[in-house]
Amino acid sequence: MINLPKVKQKNKKRIGRGIGSGKGKTAARGSKGQKARGAVPATFVGGGLPLYRKLPLRRGKGNPQKKDKVLAIPLEKLLNFKSKSTVDVEALVKTGIIPQKSSERSIKILGTADLKNPLTVKLPTSQSAKEAIKKAGGEVING
Repeated sequence: MINLPKVKQKNKKRIGRGIGSGKGKTAARGSKGQKARGAVPATFVGGGLPLYRKLPLRRGKGNPQKKDKVLAIPLEKLLNFKSKSTVDVEALVKTGIIPQKSSERSIKILGTADLKNPLTVKLPTSQSAKEAIKKAGGEVING
C-alpha cells in the first residue's frame, strides 16, 4: 500500500467575524436592502407575481396506464350499408359514421337492432350484436 502525504484542506472563508478579517461589518452583503437582511428565494420577483404563478396550472400529464375509452357504435347505424358489404374502420369513416380522428380509437358494435341486409363485420362486437348480424345472414370476423 502506498502512503500518500496528507493534503491540508483550505479553510472556508469566515465572514462576519470582525473588521480585521476582510469580510467583517456587513459580511460581504453590502449595506442595507433586502438581500442584506435575509435570504431571498430564487423565484422572488421583487413583489411582482412570480413566473411560476403566472403559468397555467397543470399537474402531471395524465395517467399513462389509462386506456382510451371504447367508441361504441349502435347497430342501427349499420342499417344504411348495402347488402353483402364489408363493415370495417375505413367503411365507417367513409360513410361518416365516425370522424377520421376517432378511427384510431377502439371501436365496438353494440345493440340489438334488426338488420335486413347480410353484412361482413370486421370489428369487435357485443354478443347481442353478433347474434343480430348472424340472424340477418351476415358474419362477424375479428369480433
